[in-house]
Amino acid sequence: MSEDAEADSAFSHPAVEPDARAPYGGHPDQIVDFYAPRGPAGRPAPLVVVLHGGAWRAPYDRQHITPFADFLARRGFAVANVEYRRGSSVPHQGVEGPVAGRWPETFDDVAAAIDALPALVAEHLPQADLRRTVLTGHSAGGHLALWAAARHVLPPDAPWFLPRPTPLRGVVALAPIVGFARAVELDVCGGAPLQLLGGEGQFEERVALADPAALLPTGIATTLVQGRADTTVPFELAEEYADAAAKAGEVVGCTLLEDVGHFPLIDPAADACAVVAEEIAQLAF
Repeated sequence: MSEDAEADSAFSHPAVEPDARAPYGGHPDQIVDFYAPRGPAGRPAPLVVVLHGGAWRAPYDRQHITPFADFLARRGFAVANVEYRRGSSVPHQGVEGPVAGRWPETFDDVAAAIDALPALVAEHLPQADLRRTVLTGHSAGGHLALWAAARHVLPPDAPWFLPRPTPLRGVVALAPIVGFARAVELDVCGGAPLQLLGGEGQFEERVALADPAALLPTGIATTLVQGRADTTVPFELAEEYADAAAKAGEVVGCTLLEDVGHFPLIDPAADACAVVAEEIAQLAF
């Protein structure tokens, strides 16, 4: 199946309304949607925090990943689907089309959302077991998931620094945009990583704070899932991240799926999505 056909399939599912919704800040994009685990009530369910992709660009919000969030809820997980501020829809500074991300707001929001989740979950998703939290994200969201799990590795004067790791069972990053220098070299998503950091003039200064490949080791169990046929985010980025982790003394799992492109990882109709759910379950249960 071509990647266009895979995208059509992934985006063919209607958006799924959450069971609850709560803000974590005052901006309209500072919002979390909550999905309760489906099925009979029982012991608290692991919490999966989902960060959507879309190259950090404004046209791509959390709605496209709600079928994936619902898929996980039907697998017995409690799910928090996090929105965050993305780039402007108005081209500027010679960029054609929507700009990727906002510095520092995109990072501010992800950090604030993760920090706010314990209180929000207690109020809006009481079925969730915060002691079994797994972060996952797709594409640009995969980058953000890896970054959010590495805040304790940031320099202590960084605005998002945490003195100790966020309590997580692990991270499952799906086709993450990671290894920014290499991603820029490959022109991933039309230069999105460069735009996210504010352009060439700011890239070198900011990349050490924003690229998870520069924030290793984390000490948090991490698995990457990637399709070998991915033409949107080359699987080499995942392999190189795993190699960088190994050099830093950390083992990062890297599951590469044959004949799978970029979008089946979040498509409930695709076998790859079941693989993703299993990778999450291995960390959560």
